[in-house]
Amino acid sequence: MAPTAIRQPYQYVRTALVEPDWRRLPGWRQVTEAQWRDAQWQRAHSVQTARQLRAVVGPLLTDRFYDELAADQARFATMPVLLPPQVLNTMAAGAPADPEGFTEAFLADPVRRYMLPVRSDRHPRWPSHPLAERDSLHEADMWAVEGLTHRYPTKVLAELTATCPQYCGQCTRMDLVGTSTPQVAKTRLLLRPAARQEQMLDYLKRTPSVRDVVVSGGDLANVPWPRLESFLLRLLDLGTVRDIRLASKAVVGLPQHWLQPAVLEGVARVAGIAARRAVNLAVHTHANHVRSVTPLVAEAARALLDAGVRDVRNQGVLMRGINDTPADLLDLCFALQGEANVLPYYFYLCDLVPGAEHWRTPLHRAQHLQEAIMGYLPGYATPRLVCDVPHVGKRWVHQAVEYDRERGISYWTKNYLTSLEAAEAAEAADAGEGRGPRSALARRHPYYDPVDTLPEAGRRWWAGASAAPEPRGAR
Repeated sequence: MAPTAIRQPYQYVRTALVEPDWRRLPGWRQVTEAQWRDAQWQRAHSVQTARQLRAVVGPLLTDRFYDELAADQARFATMPVLLPPQVLNTMAAGAPADPEGFTEAFLADPVRRYMLPVRSDRHPRWPSHPLAERDSLHEADMWAVEGLTHRYPTKVLAELTATCPQYCGQCTRMDLVGTSTPQVAKTRLLLRPAARQEQMLDYLKRTPSVRDVVVSGGDLANVPWPRLESFLLRLLDLGTVRDIRLASKAVVGLPQHWLQPAVLEGVARVAGIAARRAVNLAVHTHANHVRSVTPLVAEAARALLDAGVRDVRNQGVLMRGINDTPADLLDLCFALQGEANVLPYYFYLCDLVPGAEHWRTPLHRAQHLQEAIMGYLPGYATPRLVCDVPHVGKRWVHQAVEYDRERGISYWTKNYLTSLEAAEAAEAADAGEGRGPRSALARRHPYYDPVDTLPEAGRRWWAGASAAPEPRGAR
């Protein structure tokens, strides 16, 4: 008897990855495949201005788009424009060739919506949450030395650079990364790279409890390989370090960088030493939509695995209108896992940074999405949806201890201490208060849903709120 067909909420169909034909765009009609695969050509032809975008797309985009782009850069943008051809080519790949049709498709494109935001994307009443902060996770407050965030008991984040080969509109490190915009004068790393790395390594030598180092930025693709390799080899000399994670969106945004023979040879040298010393070496990248995952991305991931890294993993961001449906997430995860050798790992709720309100997803929506994607992917390849709660850290979306849906305030607890709690306890002791650092483990920390997703009563409450609400149980 033939099996009975079951209509599932999501129907998996294996879909081959596609590299859109860049020659469809007027400015790239003469670009050869060899040029397209060249990392230096990609960097040299990255789009940073409206003039450069016009040179690529010619008459396909109408003035309406450029007016919206200029208005966004003048009033809202927190990140500069920087689009490698690889990224721009994934936008509106099947668009009509007439200007009106192309412009509509370009405006609707999910990759464009977070890589090249325009004014009409932003929420007209709530472009930012009232409590948005430039460094919303307080990473700089937890720098052990410049650029080294010690936020978790056994893990640190080492920021080696403040630049990327591409800039995402919702960047969680918008306070530090990239050049300044009219809205944001960026914080600057003050130490020279060599001095900063020396201080990081010295701290790690003196702190044997740290076993896991995330090496990031910015994007490691913007760190000259000899400098990066030297830092990694010295990390591997520390017997206390057992996990090293290399963070680079460029595996997706500029895969040509990671396909360079000199870079892959260097990765192989580092991976060989890591394997002999039983250190887990992995690469973490950042894809938010299935259209970003192309054959070149798969080739770069395969090359990194062949060079000896243990895993290539994806850490995406959950964003409204881009990937916030079960089908969006599952399509992306199957492309990553099944076609590109990239393990779906995390999707973070978009952080509470300025200008991000239209991208952010309410907690209850994330909880629904986590449930909706269960059972389709292999368990080890089913991503966790997490909320990175200020002063707390990553928490699975179902770990909130209380949730006020009307006002969109969820409350979270933590199970470890940071330098911030130690400093707070010292101040309390100086003031004659008996509060010790472990009282932080009983504290409830708030996280906030986007205001425009709340019921009318909640929106009215936020419209009248002038200060951060005190979380219940905070003291």
